[in-house]
Amino acid sequence: MAPSVMNTAILTTLAVAFAVMWIPRLRATRTWLAMVTPLASIIGSGFLILGPILQGSYGKFAPVMMAVLCVVAWAFGAAIRYSIAEQDRASTKEPSVERIERISEVVLGFAYIISVAYYLNLFGAFGTRLIWPDSPDAARLLTTSIFLVILVVGWLWGFKSLERMEYLSVSIKLSIIGGLLVGLGLFFMGKVEAGTLIILPPKETGWAGLTLAFGLLVTVQGFETSRYLGEEYTAKERIRSMRWAQIFSTLIYMVYTILLAYSFAALPLPVKETAIIGLMAQVAPILPILLVIAALAAQFSAAVADTAGAGGLADELTHHRLPPKRAYLLLVVAGLVLTWTANIYEIIALASRAFAAYYALQSIVALLHAHRNGQWSRVALFAALTALGVAIVLFGTPAEG
Repeated sequence: MAPSVMNTAILTTLAVAFAVMWIPRLRATRTWLAMVTPLASIIGSGFLILGPILQGSYGKFAPVMMAVLCVVAWAFGAAIRYSIAEQDRASTKEPSVERIERISEVVLGFAYIISVAYYLNLFGAFGTRLIWPDSPDAARLLTTSIFLVILVVGWLWGFKSLERMEYLSVSIKLSIIGGLLVGLGLFFMGKVEAGTLIILPPKETGWAGLTLAFGLLVTVQGFETSRYLGEEYTAKERIRSMRWAQIFSTLIYMVYTILLAYSFAALPLPVKETAIIGLMAQVAPILPILLVIAALAAQFSAAVADTAGAGGLADELTHHRLPPKRAYLLLVVAGLVLTWTANIYEIIALASRAFAAYYALQSIVALLHAHRNGQWSRVALFAALTALGVAIVLFGTPAEG
C-alpha cells in the first residue's frame, strides 16, 4: 500500500477515535469516566515497549505470552474486585485485614516510586529517539529534567491542574493507538496476501522464558487504581470500571501482539526500549512521530498520577508526618538514583516485583474474606495467587536477562 494512502487511513482513524472520545454522552457515562483512570494506567504501563520485547523473546509464541500476562492480571484484578465488594458489605474491617491492607499500601507506595522512574525513563528514551537515537546519557538528562519539573510543580502548586489534563492525554493516546492498529492491520493483511508472514522461533524458553514473563508484570499493571476511586464512585462502579478496563486493554494488547508478532523479522536481544518506532516506520512514515507524541503524553500523565498517588499515600500512612511535598522530594531523589544506576529493563523488572508484592498482599486480603465466608474454592484461588505473586517477587528477571 502506498505510504500516502497508509498515512491517510491512520490519520482518519485517529481523528474519528479522538472525536468519539469527546462525544458529550460518552463523557457523561459514569462507567466510562471511572474506567478512564485504570485504562490509562494499564495502556500507559507497557503498550509501546511490550510488543517488541515479546516478539524478540518469544517469537511465534508472543501472543500466547501476552494472553498469559493478561490472564494473570485478570486474576489479580479479580482478587481486588472481590475485596472491594466484601469491604462494601462489611460495616467494619477485621484487624487482620486492616493490618495487611496497611502493609500493602506501604508496598504500593514503594511500587509507585519505581513506576514513576519507569515512566520517566521511557519518556526520556522516546523523547530523544528521533534526535539522539543512540545516546543513553541524553535520555537520562531529559528524564532528570522532567523529574525536576514534576518536583517543582508538585512542591509549588500541586498536581490538580495537571491531573485535569488526564482525559485529554488518554484521548490522544487511545486515538493514536487506534491509528496504529489500523495501520498495522493493513500492513499485516498485505503480508497475508503476499504470503510473507514471518513465523519466528522463540529465543527465550523454559525457566528463562518464565522468569522473563514474571519481570513483565508491570506492563499490564494499573487496574488496581479503580480500588482507590472510592470518594468518587460506588463499589459497584469501581468493580465494573476495573473489569471493563481490563477487558478493553486485553483486546487492544492481543490484537496488537498478534499483528506485530508475525509481520516483522526477528529483533536482536536485548530489544531496545524504542524498538517500536523502527518497526512502525516500516508500516507508515507518519507513525514514528505519532508514537513519540503518544509516548510522551502517556508516560508524563502516568508519572504525574503515580507521583500524586505516592504523595497522598505517604501523607495518609504517616498520619501527616510526611506531607506530600516531602514525599515528592524523596520520590524524585529515588527516581534519579534509579535513572543513573539502572537501565530501563532493570527498572521494569524491579517495578514488576514491587507490584507483584502488592498483588500478593491484596490476594491475602481476598483470601481472608473468602475464608470468613466459607468459600473454599475462592480460598484456594487466592492462595494460589498469593504464591504466584511471591514467585514473581523472587524470580522476575529483566528483559535483557
